[in-house]
Amino acid sequence: MKDVKDNYAETSHDLATSYTTALAEYLAKAGEDTLRRAYEIGRQAITQGIGVLEMAKLHHEALATALLRNGHARDSLAADLQRAEEFFTESFSPYEMTHRGFRESVIALRNLNETLELEIQRIAHAVHDEAGQLLVAARLAISELAHEVRPALAKRLLEIMDIFDQVEEQLRRLSHELRPTILDDLGLVPALRFLADGVAKRSKILIKVESSLAGRPPTSIETAVYRIIQEALNNVTKHSQAKNVTIQLNRDGRNLHCAIRDDGQGFDVPAVLARKGQKGLGLIGIRERLNAVGGTLQLQSERSYGTELLVTIPMEN
Repeated sequence: MKDVKDNYAETSHDLATSYTTALAEYLAKAGEDTLRRAYEIGRQAITQGIGVLEMAKLHHEALATALLRNGHARDSLAADLQRAEEFFTESFSPYEMTHRGFRESVIALRNLNETLELEIQRIAHAVHDEAGQLLVAARLAISELAHEVRPALAKRLLEIMDIFDQVEEQLRRLSHELRPTILDDLGLVPALRFLADGVAKRSKILIKVESSLAGRPPTSIETAVYRIIQEALNNVTKHSQAKNVTIQLNRDGRNLHCAIRDDGQGFDVPAVLARKGQKGLGLIGIRERLNAVGGTLQLQSERSYGTELLVTIPMEN
């Protein structure tokens, strides 16, 4: 059975043969049909995972082969090189279209994330303000009623008011986690410390936030980093059995770096990804956030030695 490397070499050879043949035909007699073949070869190259530099090398080798094989006269060399340039440009068109489509997808994803954040913000405010006002009204009504009933029933009403107090506290916590006003008002690092404090209290995990950032990143990056760390902490509390988590933020030149490290049980990264896919580790949402701001993610883990997520985001995107 052929392995992946053998299959890749075979498909690359077939593509190179097709390219060389088509280029030679176009040099001999330029025509739209042959030029369309260049475009189709470009599409095949993308499908087969052939990179831009590999295509340039393939073209160079094919051109050298075609010129040597046909023994072109020096007076026709300029025309041959012009046709070869036309052929290469056409074969490269699918790469340009794919790149343009990717950029448009990133812009659409970024707009979608911004729209979702605005909707989350609206829901958070509704939970905090509107639901909170209803609870205050209910507590006032019960308080007035407690003065008009017999002591035994008044005691029960006071117990209900205690329950309302707990509901109000839970709504306040939910509102802050949906869209913490501290993120808008004070920035990323204070918001992360507030988030870490809340998660630590619920999970009994010690969470430290260390930052050397000076000033505030752009709003889109602050939101992306906050959501990524929020998802990472959610994964830690669900799966890691960690006792300690460290979140580090720093800036190196034009890039913002974020590392989330835990001392949990760790896992075999390739095996878990193959079994569960990215969804099982909550990585789909993280990668979508990063794609929208042009960031990258590295995941490192080892059994009994914990897990580390390394995020890099360009500050200008």
